[in-house]
Amino acid sequence: MELMKAIQTRKSIRAFTSQKISREMMKEILNIACRAPSAMNTQPWEFVVITGKVLDRIRSAVVEKLHNMEPMKPEHLVVGWSQESVYRSRQVELAKQLFKLMDIQREDKEKRAQWLERGFRFFDAPAAIVILTDRALSEHGPLLDVGAVMQNICLAALDFGLGTCIEDQGVLYPEVVREMANIPDTKRIIISIAIGYPDPDFPANRVHTNRENAENLTTWIGFDN
Repeated sequence: MELMKAIQTRKSIRAFTSQKISREMMKEILNIACRAPSAMNTQPWEFVVITGKVLDRIRSAVVEKLHNMEPMKPEHLVVGWSQESVYRSRQVELAKQLFKLMDIQREDKEKRAQWLERGFRFFDAPAAIVILTDRALSEHGPLLDVGAVMQNICLAALDFGLGTCIEDQGVLYPEVVREMANIPDTKRIIISIAIGYPDPDFPANRVHTNRENAENLTTWIGFDN
């Protein structure tokens, strides 16, 4: 897919077909993604790609913890915002779109809970990519670089006909992922990406989110001289 089109059409996919992704395809995507820039070429990212029975066991264990309301212990900074901010407004607008498409009423607690659970199941994707950094690095220093490689993964996936969803939920119980994927304590679990072939019939996959015009976010200096 042409780069500009990929950037403009990339979106979060929240349901996938059961079609598997080959190891060879995933290797191609990750090798392309690793061309991302990083501070002084440190390349502070590492990947664990999970599929099959191991991913199913992780899903089940994470959902059980969610149902038991066990405290979440993320190993990264979870995004937050105040209730009165524009960021909260944008979040609410997305939720309205999703819930309308999925026919989830505001007062329907059961359906809302089921929707929440989907994220913790990696949206039932056939594979998940967990991105790690080394604990020898500072906690926050690698995050900009991880963001760059994360975006590259999502854009490269489009060229293979795949969809992605970057999500915290899959790693909010990192102890589960660490144990079942045999991730050593020397690595910090940062984020996960659900990946697979998009389900074209799933209503929420039709969401197209708005973006603020760059003109409203930019200060121009020296262009009028």
